[in-house]
Amino acid sequence: MSAGAATAAGAEVRGFGFLDGRWAVRNRRLLDFLDPDSGWEEFDGYTTGRLFWGDRAHVDEIVFPSKGFRGLTLRLYEPETDEWTLNWSNSRTGKLDPPVRGRFAADGTGEFFGDDHYAGRPVRVRFRWSGIGPDTARWEQWFAPTDGGATDGGDDAGVWVRNWVMDFSRA
Repeated sequence: MSAGAATAAGAEVRGFGFLDGRWAVRNRRLLDFLDPDSGWEEFDGYTTGRLFWGDRAHVDEIVFPSKGFRGLTLRLYEPETDEWTLNWSNSRTGKLDPPVRGRFAADGTGEFFGDDHYAGRPVRVRFRWSGIGPDTARWEQWFAPTDGGATDGGDDAGVWVRNWVMDFSRA
């Protein structure tokens, strides 16, 4: 697994070098991203990623053949903040969603947070990368409503709902 590039101060950047190349992706997502009782759907996909700028940028395209659309993620490392921004768009809308920001912890788990809307409601978004190895990785997405729902005590977001899980295996 590539750890990333060195910063000007000589510290290592934990980045997305692990995601370079081709991957098969098993998806599991809620039918309604804010309703944990809405039921899950499962489907396959595949992605191809490439590193740029000395491991400080990563781009990948993910294809969901049974869903009829593709996604594109641009991940950029910002040395000033020591954070990554993850920027997503899909072939259905052609619009760039608001980015999520974060970093990888010493244990290799990455946590990224941002604000967005789902079904007309403002939501707090959380991505987590974990289980990262030479041939495996896991991505998870959570939403929490920010429009007056019950709080979890951690911030202004309501209760987190895990709504999408992607299990990656090296192709």
